[in-house]
Amino acid sequence: MNAAVWIVDDDRSIRWVLEKALAREEIPYKSFGTAGEVMSALEGASQPPRVLLSDIRMPGESGLALLSKVKARFPHMPVIIMTAYSDLDSAVAAFQGGAFEYLPKPFDVDQAVELVRRAIDESAHQAGTEEVLSAVPEILGQAPAMQEVFRAIGRLSQSHATVLINGESGTGKELVARALHRHSPRRDAPFIAINTAAIPRDLLESELFGHERGAFTGAQTMRRGRFEQAEGGTLFLDEIGDMPAELQTRLLRVLSDGNFYRVGGHQPIKANVRVIAATHQNMEDRVRQGLFREDLFHRLNVIRLRLPPLRERREDIPPLAKHFIALSAQELGVEAKRLSDATLKYLQSLDFPGNVRQLENLCHWLTVMAPGQTVEVADLPPELKDQPTRELPANWGDALMAEADRALAQNPGEVFDRLSRDFERILIRRALAATGGRRIEAAQLLGIGRNTITRKIQELGLEEPDHA
Repeated sequence: MNAAVWIVDDDRSIRWVLEKALAREEIPYKSFGTAGEVMSALEGASQPPRVLLSDIRMPGESGLALLSKVKARFPHMPVIIMTAYSDLDSAVAAFQGGAFEYLPKPFDVDQAVELVRRAIDESAHQAGTEEVLSAVPEILGQAPAMQEVFRAIGRLSQSHATVLINGESGTGKELVARALHRHSPRRDAPFIAINTAAIPRDLLESELFGHERGAFTGAQTMRRGRFEQAEGGTLFLDEIGDMPAELQTRLLRVLSDGNFYRVGGHQPIKANVRVIAATHQNMEDRVRQGLFREDLFHRLNVIRLRLPPLRERREDIPPLAKHFIALSAQELGVEAKRLSDATLKYLQSLDFPGNVRQLENLCHWLTVMAPGQTVEVADLPPELKDQPTRELPANWGDALMAEADRALAQNPGEVFDRLSRDFERILIRRALAATGGRRIEAAQLLGIGRNTITRKIQELGLEEPDHA
């Protein structure tokens, strides 16, 4: 029987895991260690596989190069690209090359098998296109929410559709807008960005649409607006939720009929521009409050992308921090500093209300201000060392490590006693809460004696009423 699935990965352990999973599902497979082996096997194969599952980075030819060759010969063969390098460019390159799906490592085995089953049942209809893979990824993200963003950018790479990006300040909305432009058919035309909230409302109309000479006091020459500057390309409208009502009407007209007038002008100008809008606000709420036109909202809300705040993608904090530290060192022409494991764990425990931008600024600060080559928790700015952890990691041991790092930096010499007392206080309070304050039952729950719990309550200042 011909193998339905071919696996290519230079990592023997990955091959083994997939082989066992496919064998369990009675799906025939073959495994290869390099792209070259696959191409040789394809030359001599009487029948190609139904699905190819390939790593992206391997010795010799990459998975993307293999994808390109396979899609040239077998355009309908589904190819699933796997990678441990969870960056935007890899995802976009995979989709642009005609990949059926993009599977970031580490993956759930059941999810991988389900994906293989889907690929077997369906035929990919994407044509191979030019590979896009740069040495430095423009956006990093291993978190599932960011992988969804990468997939969306990849799927939109041949589209001119209007996109609305939602995300808190500092999450990278303009980065995503630039990525959408760079990986679109308009990539060779201008990308023009404007923050609609940062420009006074009496100037915003002229900024967007330009003006004719003499249109208003001070208009001594004709000026092309952002729509004209972005001709053939992409216009990014940041903080669209704050756009004044009269400008909303003009923007709706442009999106509806594709024409606009300069301020003071009488001749319509054709707008061949893709609009990408972004906001940190809840647009449905703005519409309900009458602050944003519903018809304009629906014009903008063709494709919607949500960028998660950094506190929802804590696993991305270490790779982002290392990336920004290296970038800052390169910009300043100095040797890159190293963030200790304790520092990385501590940073993961923080909420970062300023999101990725705040983390980037912190790394620049550390490059300049941290005294040694290895950055410890004690080297962080005071406002970060004093910031409480607002969300515990899934593993309470990690939370305890983060708290220990903070205490070692702030209260040297009293860490053991303070944390031990906190630990006992929390355990006894929760046990008393579970038993309605009854000490004997609380002691039994904790596995300690009644005398012990009575003594601890007195020592720790937990004078709960005794209902025993």
